Amino acid sequence: MISNSIYPILSLPFIGTIMGAAMVFLLRGGMKDWVRKLLLGFASGVMIAASVWSLLIPSLEMSAESTTITWLPAAVGFVGGILFLLLLDTLIPHLHIGASSPEGLTPKKEWKRTTMLSLAITLHNIPEGMAVGVILASSMVAESTISMSAAWALAIGIAIQNFPEGAILSMPLHSEGVKKGKAFMIGALSGIVEPIASILTILLIGLIAPALPYLLAFAAGAMMYVVVEELIPEAQAEPHSNIPTLGFTTGFVLMMILDYAL
Repeated sequence: MISNSIYPILSLPFIGTIMGAAMVFLLRGGMKDWVRKLLLGFASGVMIAASVWSLLIPSLEMSAESTTITWLPAAVGFVGGILFLLLLDTLIPHLHIGASSPEGLTPKKEWKRTTMLSLAITLHNIPEGMAVGVILASSMVAESTISMSAAWALAIGIAIQNFPEGAILSMPLHSEGVKKGKAFMIGALSGIVEPIASILTILLIGLIAPALPYLLAFAAGAMMYVVVEELIPEAQAEPHSNIPTLGFTTGFVLMMILDYAL
């Protein structure tokens, strides 16, 4: 049974995506390339910091209490998360996040591109939802070293990085001819997979609580795959390849502070 008290935490990342997608109503024109790269770098920083402080380190700490080979659950889970996202990346047709649109697309091809870009964001959001779910489940386990404050910190961090992510999807879609309302809905709904993935993860962990160290690292590996495969390559493409570094630094430090402050 999932307590009503954790639903605000579960909904925070989705709210961040919705607010980001709503920028299509407030900002005129398309998103400038340097802004997009800055936001991609920011999202990368948040996700890497969250993977390390919110997931991998707690996985190692929990393993130290339950096994003689402390690093094994974290290593196995991390590799498993990478392979899982690699499998999804192979099976689900999608465009890379932030990919530019060729000019002169027909409406049919533009719709196909929109669908595939939405799938890319949705694929990106799956490990984030899993991460929130697994750390929430860990905080509810008796004698766990993970607190509910850690779950809040991770959810807030992901919500903050989901804000630019929602804008990265909705604003370019509008600039390519998609109506504002439709662009907003596509951007917002791409984040609905996060609370769903969180709830499914919590329910699954209820059945296999001893696997928590593995699942924490699994979520970290899945998020790291998205950063290395999708976000960093798109952010570092010329021009403005130095700007994402500033975004990365800001996102990384912000998530690190959130994790320790809360």
